[in-house]
Amino acid sequence: MTTLGRKLTKLGMVVFLTCLGHIHGYAMTLEEAVQRTLDSHPEILAARQQLASRREEIGQARAGYLPDLDLAAGIGREESRSPVTDDEKVRLTRQEASIQARQLVFDGFATRSEVERQEARTDSSLHAARAASENIALRTTEVYLNVLRRDELRKLALETLYQHQNIHDQMVLRNRSGVGSKADLDQITARLALAHSNAIAAQNNLLDARTNFFRVIGALPDVADLSKPSIEQALPGSLEAALQKATDNHPTLMSANADIDAAEAQYQASKSTFWPRLQLEAEKNFDQDIGGVEGDDEALIVALRLRYNLYNGGGDSARRRQTAHLREEAREIRNNTRRQVVESARLSWSAYQAVTEQMKYLELHVKAALDTKSAYTKQFNIGKRTLLDLLNTENELVEAKRALVEAGYDKLFAQYRIYNAMGELLDNIGS
Repeated sequence: MTTLGRKLTKLGMVVFLTCLGHIHGYAMTLEEAVQRTLDSHPEILAARQQLASRREEIGQARAGYLPDLDLAAGIGREESRSPVTDDEKVRLTRQEASIQARQLVFDGFATRSEVERQEARTDSSLHAARAASENIALRTTEVYLNVLRRDELRKLALETLYQHQNIHDQMVLRNRSGVGSKADLDQITARLALAHSNAIAAQNNLLDARTNFFRVIGALPDVADLSKPSIEQALPGSLEAALQKATDNHPTLMSANADIDAAEAQYQASKSTFWPRLQLEAEKNFDQDIGGVEGDDEALIVALRLRYNLYNGGGDSARRRQTAHLREEAREIRNNTRRQVVESARLSWSAYQAVTEQMKYLELHVKAALDTKSAYTKQFNIGKRTLLDLLNTENELVEAKRALVEAGYDKLFAQYRIYNAMGELLDNIGS
């Protein structure tokens, strides 16, 4: 072995062992990784808090059906002059206390519409939280599969390095025995250096994939204990079936539909100002030294009061027109969301179909490259092929294997993308 070859081998092994020492962490299945992410990811936790907030708003709206009860009290100096005081100024310490109850009888259906609006907004947040969970689960799946992908490519790079090292050692022996040429030795030395570089790059890509895994899931994975997932439930039989599921079940689209319901309820609530407001009110007063008259002053009032705004500058009409526009805006947002859902489903389906077709030819490519390498190796050993021929077929085999590995993971991820596009990803990874 040449001095350069020995240095390259030593450097490669040092880098490999150093990096290998950093590959430690948690062992988890894809289902466990997704569940861990959903339990701790800030975006999911924020969506859950928003949902809880919306549920409390329903309680606030329903409070309009219940009575109001107010207690008031006060004390202070009062100066009065009236016929009661014989037109003389009287200064007394005024004391007052009252309790008042009000029960809504009719408000133009404003309370009912507000309850319906808040219920629709809560439904929207519920579906939005589901959509966020679906998207985070897809991102988790992506980084999980990428760790496995990069690990396989790293192993392939090390296998290539091993093959080049064997050829290099063989050419060193030939050169020493006078059979091989210096040009061949230089050629394999160059290829060996490139194989070392590729192995280091593949190791670095794996470390990057583990870092991305940590960014999403919050833990570094133990690569050796990660398991490649499989999808047991079959995909829909056609693109049309997938699109039907997507438009029926996708949580983002369902959230947009709930937003339309909320906008409709808001529009109905805006009509309430054109109706009178009717309340049953009861008030009990306990006063002392009021109006310049010394002594206790008690009063009890029970009344049915009607209030009807006749004119407020056209503000109510403008409010009604505004909510009508907001309702139409919500519908157009829903229509755009539907387009996005259909687009996502179509793109995911196309990617899956394309990579499925590709894999048949990639498998043939790997088989043919293996056969070619085997034949070239035999011919090289008897002098019918040059070293360059052998190295080129080795590189072709490596590239064929690399493409097959990439396509295999692309196909698996495309299946998960289809489930995500239909809003069924969580159901198919057990979370």
